Amino acid sequence: MDLGLPIPYLLEKVLHAAGLIIGSLVVGLLFNLLIFKTLVLYSRHRTEAILISSIVRFVKRPLGYFLPVLVFSFVAPLMPLTGGSFEVMRRIIETSLIITFAWVLIRAVYVFEEVVRKSYQISKADNFRERKVITQLQFIKRLVVISIAFVALSLVLMSFATVRKIGTGLLTSAGIVGIIVGFAAQRSLANLLAGFQIAFTQPIRIDDVVLLEGEYGNIEEITLTYVVVRIWDQRRLVLPINYFIEKPFQNWTRSNAELLGTVYLYLDYTIPVDAVRAELERLAAASPLWDKRVCKLHVTESKEKTLELRALVSASNSPNAFELRCEIREKLVAYIQQNFPDSLPKTRNEVPAGAGSLRHSLGDA
Repeated sequence: MDLGLPIPYLLEKVLHAAGLIIGSLVVGLLFNLLIFKTLVLYSRHRTEAILISSIVRFVKRPLGYFLPVLVFSFVAPLMPLTGGSFEVMRRIIETSLIITFAWVLIRAVYVFEEVVRKSYQISKADNFRERKVITQLQFIKRLVVISIAFVALSLVLMSFATVRKIGTGLLTSAGIVGIIVGFAAQRSLANLLAGFQIAFTQPIRIDDVVLLEGEYGNIEEITLTYVVVRIWDQRRLVLPINYFIEKPFQNWTRSNAELLGTVYLYLDYTIPVDAVRAELERLAAASPLWDKRVCKLHVTESKEKTLELRALVSASNSPNAFELRCEIREKLVAYIQQNFPDSLPKTRNEVPAGAGSLRHSLGDA
């Protein structure tokens, strides 16, 4: 726009440009409003509207920026600009389109994630398949989001001639730079590759029960580089993801959530084992935590002063197994205290024959 033009003509050009900008903004916002009003009305007549509600929640805002920019890109040739001014405006529109469209795509990935998560609930008891899908979904989501952002940034930078020239010059030294970066980022790349390996071989999944580093907890989050374990007392243990490739650990829910719980009792040799076994079976049958698979009592060791009794009971998952073990232990100890107090652990001392008369003689002296 030439500022040397007469003021009335210049004012007309300014008003023309402002009208195009404001009109594009209004039309874009109206399109956005119309789209989402239609989606909301459509969802009212559907029993399942998870997809539509997710689209409204995640995509409405970025689309509210993208549509006005898109409309303005169509009317941009009508702007009263020439030469360098028009080129600057064209670059701004192009960059805005790329950024807002990438934002829409990223939020669409969030829509996909939420729809899948609604279909695969890990809160139910038998959630093996759900945990497998959710674990893979997390990796795929992060990979796609990073890819979209990388491509968008590349397109924005490559739209400038200066950056393209710099990129062409750097190609000659790309091999050396690649080697240097490879050595510098060796550990990070190892973590990244370990993340992909875990996503598809799945030694761990979201909500798996694990025992590692002397801690018991659930897998709370798996990223491309680290894993967060929620410890039973609500602490969080953060480990590099290649830990689960390089070091041994216990996964209590690798194939299913069912577990066997053990309770050890150390009692005197006089304990009637059959009576304790019958009480164990009664207690297990009365407990809602028992899944009715296994209930056994064995004498697993005969030590110098005590018998080792092992009660074995089964539960549908690790929290139930822990609670069941505590319940069985507490009630078996109470049963033995009430019915067989003489069979609790004791220390025996043998008094040699004649020791009593000797003690009596010493007392008389």
